[in-house]
Amino acid sequence: MIRILLFLILACNVSFAQIFTSTIRGTVKDADTGLPLSNATVQLAPAGTGESTDEAGTFRFDKIPVGRYVLKISYVGYGPVEIPEILLESGKESVHDIRLSATGRELQEATVTTARPVAFNSIQAITIEQTLRYAATYLDPARVATSFPGVAAAHDQANGLVIRGNSPNNMQWRLEGVEIVNPNHLSNAGTFSDKSTQTGGGVNILSTQLLATSYFMSGAFPAQYGNALSGILDMNLRKGNDEKREFVAQVGLIGLDVAAEGPFSKKTKASYLVNYRYSFTGLLGAMGVDFGGEINRFQDLSFNINLPTAKAGTFTVFGLGGISSNTFTPDKDTTTWEVQKDGYHIIYKNKMGAAGVTHEIALGTRSALKSTIVVSGLNTSRYAYMVDPKDFNSSLFTESDKMRKGRLSLSSIFTSRLGGRFRLKTGLSANWQSDEDLIPISNGYNARLSGYIFQPFASMAYQIAPKLTSEIGLHYLYYSLTKSNSAEPRAALRWQAGSSQQFSFSYGLHSQLQAARVYMSNPYRDNRDLDPTKAHHFVLGYQKNFLKSSSLKLELYLQELFHVPVGTQSQRSWSVLNLVEGYIPEKLENLGTGRNFGIEATYQKLLTDQYYILLSGSLYDATYVGSDGIRRDSRFNGRHTFSFTGGKEFKTNKGIWGINTKILWTGGFRDTPIDLEASSRFNSTTYVTGQEYTIRMGDYFRPDLRIYWKKSKTRYSRTLALDIQNVSGTKNDAYNYYDTFQKKIVRQHQLGMIPVLSYRWEF
Repeated sequence: MIRILLFLILACNVSFAQIFTSTIRGTVKDADTGLPLSNATVQLAPAGTGESTDEAGTFRFDKIPVGRYVLKISYVGYGPVEIPEILLESGKESVHDIRLSATGRELQEATVTTARPVAFNSIQAITIEQTLRYAATYLDPARVATSFPGVAAAHDQANGLVIRGNSPNNMQWRLEGVEIVNPNHLSNAGTFSDKSTQTGGGVNILSTQLLATSYFMSGAFPAQYGNALSGILDMNLRKGNDEKREFVAQVGLIGLDVAAEGPFSKKTKASYLVNYRYSFTGLLGAMGVDFGGEINRFQDLSFNINLPTAKAGTFTVFGLGGISSNTFTPDKDTTTWEVQKDGYHIIYKNKMGAAGVTHEIALGTRSALKSTIVVSGLNTSRYAYMVDPKDFNSSLFTESDKMRKGRLSLSSIFTSRLGGRFRLKTGLSANWQSDEDLIPISNGYNARLSGYIFQPFASMAYQIAPKLTSEIGLHYLYYSLTKSNSAEPRAALRWQAGSSQQFSFSYGLHSQLQAARVYMSNPYRDNRDLDPTKAHHFVLGYQKNFLKSSSLKLELYLQELFHVPVGTQSQRSWSVLNLVEGYIPEKLENLGTGRNFGIEATYQKLLTDQYYILLSGSLYDATYVGSDGIRRDSRFNGRHTFSFTGGKEFKTNKGIWGINTKILWTGGFRDTPIDLEASSRFNSTTYVTGQEYTIRMGDYFRPDLRIYWKKSKTRYSRTLALDIQNVSGTKNDAYNYYDTFQKKIVRQHQLGMIPVLSYRWEF
């Protein structure tokens, strides 16, 4: 009897302890040429196994139990790379394209990376794993960036980013290294005027399913980057699995999300990756579910096709497209009306698309050429009707706002390693862009403009000594519309003080063209003669690496802005540095300045021992000077940012439980006092002239929570997750305005608590 009981207990333990396995594989290549590196050492921890790459630079670990792993790759004469936070789940292989840099001793970055970082300072990697794990990201890489130092969200509803006290307009979106138009749904989300913004939106059109490691840069960019002042989010696409067909399906409050990837045939390494998404709120709206009179709809399709050849290099064909809309319908029960918006019928539509081709080819054993061509476009429209409360069939057409933007971008970059200590990178970015603004009711004119933008660059990296590396470069920008040009030197220096710490310094002169509506803002005296806004950016950095994939980074920065367009007539305190959406209908001149400086600190422990921490904060000051010569706090001078992002995983026989939190605490942005008497007289919000941004809004505080459960089966894995944005329900200040319905000044708040339940299935 005892033997029978022991046998049953053992059988139960075996059944509960069933081990599910999958595959970790990839390729190791030279970062400069893309050529495969054979006999590179690849170690997998904590499995304790290792192997060498074959002649094609490939490695493979089969039948590995699902769980968390770290890859460590090394090769003689190349800097080592460590890739932590790999989550292996059944039903889906973990495939990696790893690039090693042929340099001497380098500090091993305590960050998730598969290639040499493109900048010495102010750079963060964003992986799909972080986007899926961090709390309340909505699968959007820009929302991950709010965990980084010096970064604040412009508004809960949108992913516009305030970086080091700069306007969200000073940021740039890139796809595969090329600048594109605003790649977001509902680009009017979270704005005061409900009009389109240049860089923000409700959610990114490009699904996380397609993203590889992307890079977020916040200052003193290398020479290959231009036409941006505050930050760059360079999104990179991953290639589909070239050996096995895989699928992902996810449903949640954000939407229905399905993805497929795999090889075209077993005879080639060509692969595809495609994703389609439809908003859940749009589905409910189609079924007649009302969200307080407001319905948001969006859908998007994106793809990436990888076509390697034997001798002609590798081609990729990619694209994304999305349509979205926001419709507000007033309640027919007028007794429920509380604010002026309740009496309006508002229709907003947003369409965006981009398609492109890239080509990479090695030129010998030390050089490579990468070329990319992308066409992108954006079309938005907004119509507002004032409804007659006595007759809903009668309405007054009060406002129309339409915007179209097109961009054709070509980039070609040549990289060559000249011996063991020199690296040359040179290239050209050529763009043609057109803008059309149709504002017939606001000020009675339609405006169109188009022009070419040429941005050649060259940079040279030189290893002065085994522990000292330098990089110098020059970027040039020319815009045919205004005949303006800018020659911009860049320089960086890095000293490795020991095996675990380094000091670095970066400098860059940067410029950015004005937003289309700034050029168009004065129909009577044109503003098309404006030069780009410029800035000197200095960054001094220190990094210390600790054990168990943790590090501490400190950065001091100074940004001196000049050639800033400012008002010169009735609004001499107006500056483009405070602009998000809209325009100012008067003559502008490049007479303004600005100054942003601060200190940032980041402690990061990657996910080892089943927990991770990302703790960041900054103290900063952001001011500007208009044509009146008075230095004022800028609109985004919150003075401080703080972010805690962390989580813990619990591994059980029934799967992996995870609890994650993100706590944001930033200083309040600034607002201008409203003249109540003038607002009542003109029946619209009218500000007090000369007191710009003297009101400091309350501090912003938002804790987010994510709880998930991951369960693996033989052929698939599942994830059930609950995200709660603003779990405390804090009413954070957004802005003040004069409400024509209440006849008083009203303070608008940001979003409250938002729970998002999702279910993800990978097979």
